[in-house]
Order: sequence, then structure tokens, then C-alpha cells
Amino acid sequence: MPSKKRKLLNKALWHNFKFKYKISIFNENTLEEVGGIRISKLNGLSVLLATVLIIFIVTSLIMVFTPLRNYLPGYMNSEVRAQIVRNALLVDSIEDVLHRQSMYIMNIQDIFSGTVRVDTTNTMEELTTIRKDSLMERTEREEEFRRQYEEAEKYNLMALNLQAEKDGMIFYAPIRGHIINSFNLEAGHWGTDIVASPNESVLAALDGVVILSLYTVNSGHVLVVQHNQNFISVYKHCGLLLKEKGDYVKGGEVIALLGKTGTIAEDPHLHFELWLKDRAVDSQKYIIY
Repeated sequence: MPSKKRKLLNKALWHNFKFKYKISIFNENTLEEVGGIRISKLNGLSVLLATVLIIFIVTSLIMVFTPLRNYLPGYMNSEVRAQIVRNALLVDSIEDVLHRQSMYIMNIQDIFSGTVRVDTTNTMEELTTIRKDSLMERTEREEEFRRQYEEAEKYNLMALNLQAEKDGMIFYAPIRGHIINSFNLEAGHWGTDIVASPNESVLAALDGVVILSLYTVNSGHVLVVQHNQNFISVYKHCGLLLKEKGDYVKGGEVIALLGKTGTIAEDPHLHFELWLKDRAVDSQKYIIY
């Protein structure tokens, strides 16, 4: 019985859906029927769906066969793609030219100020690349290497054998190597040159604060550390600086790696200077190399 009622209900709904209505148009003056149209709910829904389908097809044709297709996400024709590549290459070339011009201007300023000797540059190419090392920024890979290296050297006990005590202060040898040029104040050599293998660890001679971390043409990468009791230590010709200005360092801590930077460095060696009260002193009187 319930199924019979359900069938009768469905039949009534379908009949209502198909039932046609007449829309008539009358002349207002004569009340004569001018025209009319018969329509059902089914016809109305069919017309609506057909209209939406036609609009969708027309819009798709316009988007596909006109330049509007370039605005579709993920779509780009070959001409636009080629233009983007050309623009990227032009921008890269402009950046390179601006970078070279910037280095050229800075080096001209250094020549005028006396920081760079005129006879050290022979060609325009040398003048525009002489600052290349100083303008390089640290990469993520370099930062990770610094972190791993400092962590590995934190508990390096080999440095304990390279120390001496003077007036209650413990001095660490800045590097393991052989002295090739000693302190000679009369000859104008204010430091000690120690030759060692490339990438050898450079250690802080005492506890202190880094007051300079820079690159110069003649001395390459340079670190200057201020210590207690008016001592200052200078480390020149480093290949890689692991500390920056303002960093606190402990005696025996790795602060740089040895390299061969600077115009006057023929072989990988560290030029180490020790200053006391604004006067250069012989570091061999304080440090056992």
C-alpha cells in the first residue's frame, strides 16, 4: 500500500513538472489575443541549461582563440614565454653592468684615497674585479659550514699545547706552522709570518672582542681583536673569517681559516701582529710557536 501511494505521488510530481502553462499577449484596446506561448517547468529548465551551455562554449572559444588565454592560470604561449626569457636576460645583464660600474667607482675612490696603489692595477678588468671578495655575501652553505666547523673545534684540546703564560695572561699560538719572517721593527715588519696549510684553523690569542672584520686589497681578509690590559691582536691574509665585528671570542677559539688573500701574500701564511698600548711588540716574547 505504501509503495502504491509513493508511485501515485511521483506520478503527480512528474505531471506537475510537465504541466504546461500558457502565456498570452493581448491588445490593450481590443482585448484581442495577439500571441501566446505554452511552457512547462521542464521546458524552462531545459532552456536555462541550454543557455548556460551556450554561454560556456562561447566564453571558452573566446578564451582559447584570443589573447585573453594568456591570463589563464598556468597557460602561456611561446611568444610571451620567449619575451619573458629575453627580459630576464636583459635584467641580468643590466645588473652585471651596474655591479661592475659600482666596483669600478669604489676602486677609483680607493686609488684617490691611497688605499689601493696605482701600480697594482694594469687593466680595466683588474680595476673592476679587485673588490670581488669584499662584495661577496655569505651564502647559506657558508653559514652552515661555519656553524659545523665552530662546533667541531669548540672542544679541540690540541690548542692547549700551544699556549704560554705571561703576567697572568694565557696566550695561544694563532696557528700551527713555521715562522718564515719574524718581527723586525727597524725593517718596518710589525708582525710575525707563519706559513701553514690552506684552511688551517686560526685561533684567537686571548679572550677579547672583534673590533674589525674586513677585506683590504693588500692584506686580504683581516681580523682585529681587542683584549684586556691594552693588548690588540691582528690576523691578516685569512681565507675565511668566522667572526664579525662585535663578536666576543675566547682564547684558543677558531676565528678564521688560513688562505692566500691580498696582493702581498705569495703563499698561504698568517701575518700576526700583537700591539700593546698602541705600540707593536714581538709576539714571540709572549707566545710559544
